[in-house]
Amino acid sequence: MELKQALEELRKEENKRKFTQSVDLIINLKGIDVKRDNINAVITIPHKIKEKRVCGFLTQRSDLLKTVTKPEFDRYKDKKALKELVNEFDFFIAHASLMPSVATTFGKVLGPVGKMPSPQLGILMQENPEAIKSLLLRIEKSIKVRAKEASIKVQVGKENMKDEEVIANAKAVYEGVVNALPTKRENVKNVKLKLTMSKPIGVEIR
Repeated sequence: MELKQALEELRKEENKRKFTQSVDLIINLKGIDVKRDNINAVITIPHKIKEKRVCGFLTQRSDLLKTVTKPEFDRYKDKKALKELVNEFDFFIAHASLMPSVATTFGKVLGPVGKMPSPQLGILMQENPEAIKSLLLRIEKSIKVRAKEASIKVQVGKENMKDEEVIANAKAVYEGVVNALPTKRENVKNVKLKLTMSKPIGVEIR
């Protein structure tokens, strides 16, 4: 089924809920060993889905985002405080000079949940308002994808977005995932689209 048809099917009355559901793209993989094949990508989507909560490990306080400066790192040696920080934010950025300390203090918790600042998206070489604003804008339209199993599920929209926006995001995510696979489309078993509370529908993406 084409993406447009699938969205029309998903939007039918029986799928209505009292909250705004997410539109999820599920890419099922084949011929992949997730432990061996490190499938990790940052994908830029054309349409913003939601506000992202961003925290910065910076050398000085910024008015643009929640900031944790170097002298404050010690308080996050407390496991409870560290867990609360990690759960509160979707993305973490850091000034390049602080990365060794960030890795030591926060790496064990940020790494496994895919929130560690990375050269792909999250490390600042310059710490000025323009550089921070530019990075925050990129983060707004970026999705991090990591394959922990042979099925990748990514939010590509909300049901209150226009079909064209959801479709454009879904295509961008699909292409981004395919490009991160060892043998590209040969590693894709099938693709499905679903709302938060609906059953998945098989789709073709060309």
